[in-house]
Amino acid sequence: MDKSELRKLQEFLRNAFGATGIKVGLDPKDTEQAVVTFGERQIGQIIVDDEDGDRSFSFSMKIPVERPVLQEYLRRLFDNEDLKIVARMKKNDSVELNRGDDFLGVISADDPKGKSYTLQMAILDFDLEDL
Repeated sequence: MDKSELRKLQEFLRNAFGATGIKVGLDPKDTEQAVVTFGERQIGQIIVDDEDGDRSFSFSMKIPVERPVLQEYLRRLFDNEDLKIVARMKKNDSVELNRGDDFLGVISADDPKGKSYTLQMAILDFDLEDL
């Protein structure tokens, strides 16, 4: 990933979560990954997907809470009341994360008891074009 991509990914995530404190930087251990921080905390990572000839990115973020408090946790973390959890049809092990009516990603349970979750967001190259 180059500096331009990192800047665009940072802007994309800031817009998605409504949180200007999000920063994206290269992972010092792997130049095909980026680390995402918010304040002093590393909150996730971004990996590059170059398969199929199209460049895209996958943002993942561990969420250390149970289902009943997912929405409140994310709203407080990013100080954004527009974030909402939406049930997925015929799925009990995952939910969608939206900002208002805009789909952001899927949050899946890490274990059968739902003690923690992982947010997965696909970021396509055209998502970054106007940033």
